[in-house]
Amino acid sequence: MQPTKSSNILNVPTAIIIAGAIVAGAVIWTKAPSAPIKQDVVAAIDSFEQQLKPITASDHILGNPNAKLKVVEYSDPSCPYCKVFHNTMLQIMTTYGKSGNVAWVYRHYPLDKADASGRILHPNAGHEAQALECASDLGGNDGFWKYTNRLYSVTPSVTSDSPNGLDQKQLPIIANTVGLNVEDFNNCLSTGKFKEKVDQDFLDGVNIGIQGTPASIIVVDKAFPKAIKDKIMTIFEPTKGASGEYPMHISADSKMIMLDGAMPPEIMKATIDLLFTY
Repeated sequence: MQPTKSSNILNVPTAIIIAGAIVAGAVIWTKAPSAPIKQDVVAAIDSFEQQLKPITASDHILGNPNAKLKVVEYSDPSCPYCKVFHNTMLQIMTTYGKSGNVAWVYRHYPLDKADASGRILHPNAGHEAQALECASDLGGNDGFWKYTNRLYSVTPSVTSDSPNGLDQKQLPIIANTVGLNVEDFNNCLSTGKFKEKVDQDFLDGVNIGIQGTPASIIVVDKAFPKAIKDKIMTIFEPTKGASGEYPMHISADSKMIMLDGAMPPEIMKATIDLLFTY
């Protein structure tokens, strides 16, 4: 990989330590509900690269589809930490996307299924994910990202202060705001045209070992050497949990890093900068 101009975040360890404290000191992801896993798939974390669905033209991609580094995010529109990470990824794309070095791939992981106790964390998440697909159907890739950015900017998400999350009456209003035909949008959403697609994204996420949102996988086109792996572990050292576990996993082929939770911009930038040094 060729180096790219960016902020030299690796020379600012204090920023990373602060970011790590934020990650380690907060619940940054939500445990997923139980879901059926294909019997012929072993969803082992150390082999998740074998299960990750290939990135194709049918994906929602912001940036250069042929970028050397891609961030594949599995997200839930009702998740407050997804809202935070969405803003982080917008910063990442502002910094790296214009040069064509980084692309952002959005996939669905709505937590709208009942867990073992029958609790549903985000009842409207699947419906909102389908709204994103309807926006794509009517407005193409540009329409998808305009709608998605607008939804994440206005949603209160599901928190103790806003347990119902986004008022679903806002979905067609968002469609109108970003220039989509509202009647066509409502027809698309009311028929559940994209429910199966959203459900398939969720199942794909389960099968690669995703357990909460947001979850993202950094994908590069060239395996990184041990020296880079060691530096990656150093970057994430401040983010370890109380029991010493890292909120990230490196794939067996050293071409992917799975990230658990809403990683701060400092951690994302430091990791991306490092992956452009070899």
